[in-house]
Order: sequence, then C-alpha cells, then structure tokens
Amino acid sequence: MNDRLRFAAFGGGLVVLFGAALGIGALVGDRSGAAPTEAGPDHSQHAAAAATGLQDNLSGYSLGEISAPAAPNQQGALRFRITGPQGTVTQYDNLHDKDLHLIVVRTDASQFRHVHPNRAADGTWSIDWKWAEPGSYRVFADFSPAGGPGELILSRTVAVAGSVTDRPLPPVSKTAEVDGYRVTLNGDLNTAGSALTFTITRDGKPVTDLQPYLGAYAHLVALRVTDLAYLHVHPEGEVGKTAPGPDVVFHAQAPSDGTYRLYLDFQHGGAVHTAEFTDEASTVAPASGAPAHHGGGHS
Repeated sequence: MNDRLRFAAFGGGLVVLFGAALGIGALVGDRSGAAPTEAGPDHSQHAAAAATGLQDNLSGYSLGEISAPAAPNQQGALRFRITGPQGTVTQYDNLHDKDLHLIVVRTDASQFRHVHPNRAADGTWSIDWKWAEPGSYRVFADFSPAGGPGELILSRTVAVAGSVTDRPLPPVSKTAEVDGYRVTLNGDLNTAGSALTFTITRDGKPVTDLQPYLGAYAHLVALRVTDLAYLHVHPEGEVGKTAPGPDVVFHAQAPSDGTYRLYLDFQHGGAVHTAEFTDEASTVAPASGAPAHHGGGHS
C-alpha cells in the first residue's frame, strides 16, 4: 500500500482509523470536502484522500450506496455492493482470514465496530445491524478484489436519525480496563516512529495465552480527532512463533502530532475484547540516516 497514513508496521500490522467531524444527512458521501471522488485541480488533496480511504471510488472500483436501519434500536440489515471495471465484484482475495473487513465509527470516535459481513452469490454484502445511537457514521470497506490492483479501502457516511449528543473525549491515559482485563500502554506516538507495547493482565496476573484473532494476537485502531482516515496492519511477531502475551508490540509512525483515540482488540477466553485509550502524539525529528517507514495496509 502506498503511504496510507505514514504509520509504520514491522513484521505485520497495526490498524489505524482517524476520527473526524462529519455532517449529518441522509446516506451521503464525505461531507468534509477532503475526499473528492474525481481528480480535480487540487491533486495533492485527491492523493491524500486516496491514501486514507476517504472516498467511495478508487482505481476503477466503487463502494455503492449503503442501506441500513434509519434510526437507533431498529433491527435490520446493513447492505452494500462493490463494483469494478467488469460490474459487481463477486470474487475477492483473502486478507487476514476474511474477504472483507468492515469498520464503522461515529464522528465523535465512539461506537467503533470491526465486523465481517457475509457475501451473497450476486456480490451483495450484508450483516444483521442495529444502531445504538443516532449520529453520522463512516463505514469503511477494506478488501482486495480478485484480479484487481491489490488492497483497496473505500468508505461512505451514513446518517442515523435522532438527536445527537457527542461524547466527550476521555482524558489521556496509559491504562484501560475492559471485561475484567487491565491493559497498559508503554510508549508514545510520535511522528518519527516508535514502539507501542500493550501489556494485558487479568486479576493482576499476566495473560500468556492470547488466542489468534484474524491471524494475529491483537489489532490496534487509532482515531485522530481532526480527520477520518484508515490503515490496517498487524503487530510484530507471528502467531505460533511469538509469545501469546502478555505483551503485544506495534511500531507506529504518526502522520502528525495531535490527540488520538486508540483501540486494542484481542481475543481471550473465546471472546474479543476492546481496550480503549486516549493518547497524544508529538512531533519528533527522525534520527539521522534512519529509514523512512510507511504504512502498508494488510500485509
């Protein structure tokens, strides 16, 4: 993948989403103006949008309109199709145990979900769906069409009717509690690239038997509060060769300083748990002669 967010990953991956403020309306494309679907006079803006998944078409492939329940607490289905040069795409290359990863997040960086819909023979993707709260959401489809250009990330925004109250961003913290687990973050995001080590414990004891989840012992998601962008890679090491906890190590290079929301997904006890953090990224000059690392998506 080409410089998607300048987030570095060694030996695997890291997932990165960056939060944004999106307007509320019916099913719409990007309302921020940061993701044109046609190359216009501002080619640098177009390139940036292509690199971060903030558009609904790229390289001849398009994410069609998304149908979903219109209001919170209505059970229904979320459906969409992806089209390419030959019409609706029905064949995909596997990306870490799945043909497509669906990432959904509200504009205030809450209500994050990483799910995997089912594909019908006609190429329609669908998943049972219910919105918990009203608001504007961005829906990312991360996939690799068979015979296509490789991994692509396309997205649209979906509006869910109702009165919206944004949740305040939680304060910066290096620890998170979830489902009886305590996760500690060691390291700081910066623009030069740094190691982020997450240590997982339960009842004060190290968790040393993490279970593989989508081909890795954990996945990391980061949301920058100024704009929405997406990257998905993996931690250092390899399932079966790297110790399954308590530490999971990522190497990340933030594209800018600022406040980020981090999510760590890990599987233990047969369930997926998500630990959430708020962190500040700083500007740090890269070491002289240090190689530049760029994000690579699923690798």
